[in-house]
Amino acid sequence: MASRTSFPVGPRALAAENGRGDTEPRPNAAGAIFQLLRDGAPRTRADLAAVTGLARSTVAARVDELLATGLVAPTGEAASTGGRPPATFAFRPEARLVLAADIGVSRTRVAVTDLAATVLAEEALDLAVADGPVAVLNAVLTQFQALLERTGRSTADLAGAGVGLPGPVEHSTGHPVSPPLMPGWDGFDVAGFMGRALGTPILVDNDVNIMALGEHAAVWPTVDDLLFVKIATGIGAGIISHGELQRGAQGAAGDLGHIAVPGGPDITCRCGNVGCLEAVASGRAVASTLRAKGYDVSTNTALVELLRSGNTDAALAIREAGRSVGRVLAACVNLLNPSVIVIGGIVADAGEHLLAGIREVVYTRSLPLATQHLRIVGAGTAGRAGVLGAAALVVQHVLAAGQVDQLVTTTTSVA
Repeated sequence: MASRTSFPVGPRALAAENGRGDTEPRPNAAGAIFQLLRDGAPRTRADLAAVTGLARSTVAARVDELLATGLVAPTGEAASTGGRPPATFAFRPEARLVLAADIGVSRTRVAVTDLAATVLAEEALDLAVADGPVAVLNAVLTQFQALLERTGRSTADLAGAGVGLPGPVEHSTGHPVSPPLMPGWDGFDVAGFMGRALGTPILVDNDVNIMALGEHAAVWPTVDDLLFVKIATGIGAGIISHGELQRGAQGAAGDLGHIAVPGGPDITCRCGNVGCLEAVASGRAVASTLRAKGYDVSTNTALVELLRSGNTDAALAIREAGRSVGRVLAACVNLLNPSVIVIGGIVADAGEHLLAGIREVVYTRSLPLATQHLRIVGAGTAGRAGVLGAAALVVQHVLAAGQVDQLVTTTTSVA
């Protein structure tokens, strides 16, 4: 590697990611030049000068600064138009690594990616979030180290880590806020705990938000308005509007699980209200319905296996759950007008039975204009949406123009 310099760490770096307390990046600085190279296409100094309008000497100086960080590397020579062929340069995603963790209620997926969010190594862990933050996060940190060793790299190569949690999160601090499925986690400093062990920026968000980011980046990058719905032990949504993730005032945007189902049964929800979508249509709710009929479905995985076996009662229960989800989503479609609704989570592995129930209601109850081009599809990331989104969260932060400028300053000061 050209450099082992770490990315900026600490409150100022994290504040910058959230748009607070950071100066505007200079248009002639290295960070701004780097944004033109992030697509990975090789460019010459002349190409960059032509696009930016900057003097070639300025562009040459900025390219040299980027080369020193290791984020950019020479890629060869462009075709000559006479004289010596000009050198080309491109983004080098392997320059740094990102750690990603998608922590669920009973299962966690961890991964190591490069700066293009390409998964280099990953592992799924059976972890109960109810065991508490110290036990769970220590297990994640241990697995992170094992994955780094598998890739032949070390913590010196890290740009940062992203973590998704199955509950509300104050994104600016990384603290869970009264998470109903996470006893002992309320207010815990996840970013601080992991940051002390790794020495890198730690970004934390709600698991459905990062799944929305992952699915959007990997499958629907050209779609500006997308709704990702996770159906598992709980039900939630990640909202992408105008290409940006919407978290809401307190980070509670997208909590579909506690919207009352129109015309639904008066089942008491764990939140204390009755008729919530989660109480009616989550994996836990469907499993409860089937257990009442004598089926042994103690987990969401057992539920999906029963459905895949061709069981008629399971198919009917899942389709009815889909209809309940559709009744809530129909209102969301009228309000948000997404182009795509992606259904993910372990219960979504039930496949077409669930999707059929959702589509049946959404397409009949939402406004025709809002559904004219609407697509309702299953997740396309094969269970990786969470880790891909956690990685994307970090990449967006550490490769932002202002952060790259700080990296250049740090690299120059230690050279």
